[in-house]
Amino acid sequence: MSRTARNALLLMIGSSLVLALSLGIRHAFGLFLQPMSTEFGWGREIFAFAIALQNLIWGMLQPFVGAFADRYGVKRTVFISAFAYALGLLLMASANTPSTLFLSAGVLIGFGLSGTSFSVLLSAVGRSVAPEKRSMAMGIASAAGSFGQFVMLPGTLGLLEAFGWSAALLVCAGLIALLLPLSRMLKEDLQRCNDDTHQLPIKTVLKQVARHGDFWLLSLGFFVCGFQVVFIGIHIPAYLIDQQLPAQAGTTVLALVGLFNIAGTWCAGWLGGRYAKPQLLAILYFLRAIVIALFFYLPLSEFSAYAFAVAMGLLWLSTVPLTNGTIATLYGVRHLSMLAGIVFFFHQVGSFLGGWLGGLAYDQTGSYSLVWQLSIILSVIAALLNLPIRERFYSVASPLKNI
Repeated sequence: MSRTARNALLLMIGSSLVLALSLGIRHAFGLFLQPMSTEFGWGREIFAFAIALQNLIWGMLQPFVGAFADRYGVKRTVFISAFAYALGLLLMASANTPSTLFLSAGVLIGFGLSGTSFSVLLSAVGRSVAPEKRSMAMGIASAAGSFGQFVMLPGTLGLLEAFGWSAALLVCAGLIALLLPLSRMLKEDLQRCNDDTHQLPIKTVLKQVARHGDFWLLSLGFFVCGFQVVFIGIHIPAYLIDQQLPAQAGTTVLALVGLFNIAGTWCAGWLGGRYAKPQLLAILYFLRAIVIALFFYLPLSEFSAYAFAVAMGLLWLSTVPLTNGTIATLYGVRHLSMLAGIVFFFHQVGSFLGGWLGGLAYDQTGSYSLVWQLSIILSVIAALLNLPIRERFYSVASPLKNI
């Protein structure tokens, strides 16, 4: 095996492990809503706002962290971000005021996630493989992140029940600290990414990409993905308890989402290498609308909750390899981390609103009904936004054409 191939393999394995730990712990934050809110007498909006702030900070920093990764490599980016992530979890473990929770769970962990999640790591994986293998490679790495979500949930619940929320967060901080030495696996040869944009200033690249309508359609569609997954991820355990289902049901639902997300992201990557990715995204969002509508409007039971988890798991993060793959097809890979970061910012604005509005709606009305209905409408809109997008390469080394 050549050195280049060996580095690409190590990069994929390392990226998969980073995503599994980073996203696995982040996926379990919804389990902390009730114990922390109950202990300190907070309404659900306080914790929901902290996680919403986390997603907003994550999204705001993502283009800048992505540009840093494009220039200096994913190894340095993951090391710095993992340090902030671990520090945020340590501080969150002792958070007893809203301001401390906002700083730890919101600002520090948001920063940490910006360099240890999809935009940076999938872009690095995409740069390391041939174009015809790119969508599949991204799907494999995304599936690994999904496996982490599946594994971390029952483990986190066990820690919560045995030792309490603070000790559980300390263990999570220790796991994230493992990413510091793990980052040494993430070697990439940035000189190989010498497509026709490499001599352009970032400002010029941004100006030219901003003129491309498909870029904004893709971004607005990804906004809806963020709204839905964070609303469900944070509030589904509490929602099921409100509907008189056992507490274990919420954990099982999130675990099933993570488990079936493995198959969903892998299949999305495979299909993205064979069919038009924007059209696949449109189909995916239409299916989400149907699944959420059936779950919300049909009578609720443990069986229907688990069926919802399976269906949503297949659709959960399938958007990620398809969205990042579309960006790579449109603009190449030289500035992929930065451009994917901009699209991801829209995702995180949606995440902020989905997480925060869920808590606000519940505290104001005693129900999540309004947000469930809004999720259905937004899903249809996202599907319609992706339908007109066409996969064609737009060189940003010269003025864009065919806009």
